[in-house]
Amino acid sequence: MNELTKKRLKAGLIDTAISTAVSFAIEPLLKRKTKNSFIYTVVSPTVIFWGLEYAQMRLKGQTVGHKMMGIEVQNEAGGEPTPEQILERIVHRDTVGPFVYLKDRAHYDAYEGEKFPHDLYSYTVVKEV
Repeated sequence: MNELTKKRLKAGLIDTAISTAVSFAIEPLLKRKTKNSFIYTVVSPTVIFWGLEYAQMRLKGQTVGHKMMGIEVQNEAGGEPTPEQILERIVHRDTVGPFVYLKDRAHYDAYEGEKFPHDLYSYTVVKEV
């Protein structure tokens, strides 16, 4: 595993930890408002994780994890990704992306951590800053 891939993994873990803390803080409020446990055990954490990532990417250009690891998501031209690219990237990464990666891992290893399936799908690239 190359260095950029390790940084991406660590950034993801940091962002997941932050999102989990927010989810735990909001869960008691959701339990009072909804009777369906599926909402606050499955839907809420996903919406919070995606929402936090989208908001951070739109407002600051990086998530907290990206900033701590010194990496940045850019479009292929080197600028900030568009809102559509951010959404495509998030949804693809958390749905079909892992299956595509596992199917042909050697193909993505050639990019040396700059591109994974969700990056190719959304026309983004991850660079060290």
